[in-house]
Amino acid sequence: MKIYIKMMQQFIKKEVVLCISGLVAILSMFFLPPSLNYITYIDFRVLSLLFCLMAVVAGFNKTGLFLLLSEKLLNKVANIRSLALVLIMLCFFSSMWITNDVALITFVPFAILILTKTGQTKHILFVVVLQTIAANLGSMLTPIGNPQNLYLYSTYNVPIIEFFKITLPFTVISLVLLCISIFMIRKEHLSFTLSSSEKADKHKPHTIALYSGLFLVCFACVIRLMDYRITFFVVISSILIFDRRILKKVDYSLLLTFVCFFLFVGNIGNITAVKQFLSTLLEGKEFLVSMLASQIISNVPAAILLSAFTNNYKELILGTDLGGLGTLVASLASLISYKFYSRTVDAKPWKYLGLFTLYNILFLITLCLCYWLMNL
Repeated sequence: MKIYIKMMQQFIKKEVVLCISGLVAILSMFFLPPSLNYITYIDFRVLSLLFCLMAVVAGFNKTGLFLLLSEKLLNKVANIRSLALVLIMLCFFSSMWITNDVALITFVPFAILILTKTGQTKHILFVVVLQTIAANLGSMLTPIGNPQNLYLYSTYNVPIIEFFKITLPFTVISLVLLCISIFMIRKEHLSFTLSSSEKADKHKPHTIALYSGLFLVCFACVIRLMDYRITFFVVISSILIFDRRILKKVDYSLLLTFVCFFLFVGNIGNITAVKQFLSTLLEGKEFLVSMLASQIISNVPAAILLSAFTNNYKELILGTDLGGLGTLVASLASLISYKFYSRTVDAKPWKYLGLFTLYNILFLITLCLCYWLMNL
C-alpha cells in the first residue's frame, strides 16, 4: 500500500498541472453531468496539430541537428560574453519553431556542459536564467512557438499576418532587453575545442529529410493550407512506418491536460452566472487579467480558461505570452531549466530562484510599460 501511495505522490509532484486540470474537470461535471455534448467542447484541431508538432520536433531533436548547428556557431566564439550570447540566442530563435520547452530541454544541458568544460561554472546560473527568459519570449513570435499561442491562434482563427503584427514588436523589444542583459557579462578571453566525438556527424540525411518534410506539412496546417485531419494522417502514418519509437517522446500529459481544461471550460461556459461574471471581469481588462492569472495557474491553462469569455484575442495573446514571465510556474517551461540547474555540481537553488524572479519581474515590468505606452 505504501508503495502505491509513494507512486501516487511522485506522479502528482511530476504532473501537478495535469492533476489540477483533471480535478477541476471532474468538479465541473457536478454542475453539468457527462453527456455527448462533451465531445463538442474538445478542439480536435488543436490537439491533432499539437501532437504532430511534438512528434516532429522530437524527431528533429533525436537527429542531433540542433546541437550540430550550435557547435558550428561555438567554434567562432572568442570570449565568455560571446559564448553566453550564442547560448542564449539559440534558445530565443529556436523556440520560435521548436517551442519553448523543447528549446530549453535541448540547449540548457548543452550550455551547462560547455560552461563546465571551459571552466566557467560561475556563469551557469546567470546564463540559464537568461536562456529561460529567452525561450519564453522568443516563442511568443509564432503560432507554433508555445502551446497557448497555438491554441489561441486556432481558436480565434487569427490571420497569420495579424498574429505577427501583434507579437513582433514585443519580440523585438525582448531581443533588445536580452542583449542589454548579456552585455553585463565581462568580456573574458575564452579558448576551447570540441572533441572529435562531439563533432562527429551521426545524422542520417534521410531522417532529417523526413522530419523536414513533416514539419512543412505541419506548418501548412498552421497557416490553414491543409486540413488538420490530413496533416494528422500524414504525420502519424509516416512515423509509424519509418520511426515509430519517436511516439514515446510525445508529451501525452500535455495533451490530456488540454482535454481536461476543454471539459472544464466547456462546462463552466454553460453556467450562466459564471459566464456573466467572467465576461464582466475580463471586459476591457483582458491583458491584465490573463497576465495575472498566468502567474498563478500558468499561461497555458489561463489561455484556455479565459478564451471562453472574450473575443479580444490580441490582449489575450499578449497577456498570456508576457505572463509567462514572473513566477516560476507562470510558464511551465521554466521548471525545465530549474530542474536541470538544480542537478549541477554546487547548485544554489535559492540563489537561482532569487535571480530568476528578479530578472523575470524586471523584464515583465519593462514589457508591460511598453504595452501601456503603445496603447495610450
